[in-house]
Amino acid sequence: MSKNYNEKVKERTIKYMKEKRDKLTLDMKKGKKEIYRTYAESHGKSLTALILELLEREMKENP
Repeated sequence: MSKNYNEKVKERTIKYMKEKRDKLTLDMKKGKKEIYRTYAESHGKSLTALILELLEREMKENP
């Protein structure tokens, strides 16, 4: 029963992610990701949160 429950949760999560979320993949020079992640964390943010914040700010300031 526990296994069945976990599979249903997994299926619902996958469906939600496909219907409600977009995914973005970035390629960068080796080592840069860790530098960016460390910077983000030093400012209390995840790397994803920092990237989205910077993009939103740029779009607001330069429409």
